Amino acid sequence: MSNWTGILELDAEARQGRTVTKNLFFQGAFKIMRPVYLNQSSQPCYYILNPGGGYLDGDTYRMSVSLDKDAKLTLTTQSATKVYKTPIKPAYQETEIYLKEGSYLEYLPDPLIAYKDARYFQKNVVRMEKGATFLYADILTPGWSPEGKHFSYDSLRLLNEIYLEDELVVYDNIRLCPKEKHINDLGFMEGYSHLGSFILIGDRTDTKLLDQLYEIINQETADFKAGLSKLAVPGISIRVMANRTQVIERIFMECHRIVSQEWFHVKPSFLRKY
Repeated sequence: MSNWTGILELDAEARQGRTVTKNLFFQGAFKIMRPVYLNQSSQPCYYILNPGGGYLDGDTYRMSVSLDKDAKLTLTTQSATKVYKTPIKPAYQETEIYLKEGSYLEYLPDPLIAYKDARYFQKNVVRMEKGATFLYADILTPGWSPEGKHFSYDSLRLLNEIYLEDELVVYDNIRLCPKEKHINDLGFMEGYSHLGSFILIGDRTDTKLLDQLYEIINQETADFKAGLSKLAVPGISIRVMANRTQVIERIFMECHRIVSQEWFHVKPSFLRKY
């Protein structure tokens, strides 16, 4: 696809016990801040910026992230991704991620907000070598509409393909089309308005970790529904439905904390932007 609205390419490598930028290129409506080493960590955090303030009709974005052996990196956004009315052509974003042995990527974007008449398609393709670790979370939220409806957007589709040693091990396809079906009903959103997904792939995933995550999820007292599944490879998938972004954020923050402490013996950095 030519004439991308925004392009971002980021390559990082481990050097003298620290992860540093190996190659960085961005163009158009995609920009990235200089890496921040929070809490004096050797693991940098990069914040993706969208100077345009949101995704508009026909916008297209492409992102590529590559981590060399033993590199560790956190990637997030400066603010929520806002998708506005797209009457002619959906907004589209594709991301390719390459993780070599021993590398670790936390990809933790802020929530995706879809406003009235918005159409959006997002595709993430992750290619991992054995021994790499990948942690990803996303939250879908309905934006404001004049009628006050929760599901005034046209369609949202989020596709995640994860390959381990070139074998497809995770295929996660979320498609919400309120104009076609009553997604508030049983079998879809079941009375909830917000949807969160949390995916973790890593060799150290075991029954103990699953039990810890299950326990921490059940400590949330707000109204929500959640499901935790063990994957065919060492890894887990968590899905959460709620009526408030903050509820899902709290659950995912605690899950992230458990993984960081159990696997890397560190406290995760505070990523909130306000």
